Amino acid sequence: MAAEHTSSNAGLAIGAGSRRTRVLVRAALLLGVVVSLFPFYWLVVMASVTTQDILAYPPRLVPGTQLLHNMREVIDRIDFFTSLFNTVVVATVGTLLVLFFDSLAAFAFAKYVFPGKRILFGVLMATYMIPSQLALVPQFVTMAEFGWAGTLKALIIPGAANAFGIFWMRQYAQNSLPDELLDAGRIDGAGFFRLYAQVALPLFRPALAFLGIFTFISLWNDYIWPLVVMVNPDKVTLQVALANLNIAYNTDYAVVMAGALMSVLPLIVVFLIGARHFLRDLAAGATKM
Repeated sequence: MAAEHTSSNAGLAIGAGSRRTRVLVRAALLLGVVVSLFPFYWLVVMASVTTQDILAYPPRLVPGTQLLHNMREVIDRIDFFTSLFNTVVVATVGTLLVLFFDSLAAFAFAKYVFPGKRILFGVLMATYMIPSQLALVPQFVTMAEFGWAGTLKALIIPGAANAFGIFWMRQYAQNSLPDELLDAGRIDGAGFFRLYAQVALPLFRPALAFLGIFTFISLWNDYIWPLVVMVNPDKVTLQVALANLNIAYNTDYAVVMAGALMSVLPLIVVFLIGARHFLRDLAAGATKM
């Protein structure tokens, strides 16, 4: 009886400890969610009030009623929809090109042997360590020589492939693409592009979802390169257009925040869609394993 009583007490203690652990973990996760979402909530608050409310002390923590008015001011002060269209084209086409070329190069680097492979990959990684700001002037000169300065091609073509995406996809391909599948495809007579399209790409979907989200957000938020190369004022992107809301000595911060909110909303939609596919494919892969 004493042994049974002792084991029962031990079981109760373990159960209580596990419950406390779950409570602490959930509390930590909830705190993390609140901390992560608060900047977006604060953006909504500032976009829905006046500049006087933003500068007031103590700060206002409840959304106001000026959101639609501030959004109309954004549309009236800048060519919002044209710049939004340009940004959507650049981010969408640029992301698709990055996904294609980076995954194709990563497939070759991960699963094929060819002369100079190590040297070429080393040079590729060396370019990743060079700050992008150093390439602004020579890249602009190149775009001007091609006659692309001031066009959307100057924002899309130079970034059609990048070292980070190739490195990321190569690491994923080495760990997720068995050589046996490729050997089976070769026995069936499949060539390089057929193996890439029918064998590699279905397994690459989680990595492609992450790379797509990362690339789309980077292109959407890019400011320096569009500011430099888009010499045509009718072809500016959204971030460059929103910068025009910051008028010297008389900045309406409520309108600026409304513009920032309008530029963030499409990114949230893209992130939710991409993250859902990423988690679904990742869970499916874990189940198959």
